[in-house]
Amino acid sequence: MPTDPKKLQSLRASGTLNPHPERVKHPHFGQGQFLDPHDLVQLKYETVRAVEIEGQPIAQAASQFGLSRPTIYEAQENFRLAGMEGLLPRKRGPKTARKLTPEIRQYLEDLVATHPELKAGELVRRARRRFGVELHPRTVEKAFKKAKRGRQRS
Repeated sequence: MPTDPKKLQSLRASGTLNPHPERVKHPHFGQGQFLDPHDLVQLKYETVRAVEIEGQPIAQAASQFGLSRPTIYEAQENFRLAGMEGLLPRKRGPKTARKLTPEIRQYLEDLVATHPELKAGELVRRARRRFGVELHPRTVEKAFKKAKRGRQRS
């Protein structure tokens, strides 16, 4: 039975959609709706279970479950360290602002408070002159938009 389009949309939005469900050859996937080759978290769990509990060799699991050996090794380690949560995708990229430090942000907020007509491009130029940092205008716009949203919720 095909996967429900709403489920596919949900998997895609959460970053857990398997990009290659057609590679899954394990006989339990495709029998009914419970084991879904589109669900990457479920697929990783079942792969780790097959290796750890059933003693299936990594190469065989990679072939049957349509995952690479490095992906399986990573899933094993992540599951060992964090359980099911370890199989969830992590947000990619920097976790914190590297260039837009609290000091620079405060400087820009003070500038905008005294000169509300300043646009992101001018704010970037002033930050470069004062701090020697290369910011992108979109970074500044997003930071101010996020700060504005936070103040509206308070």
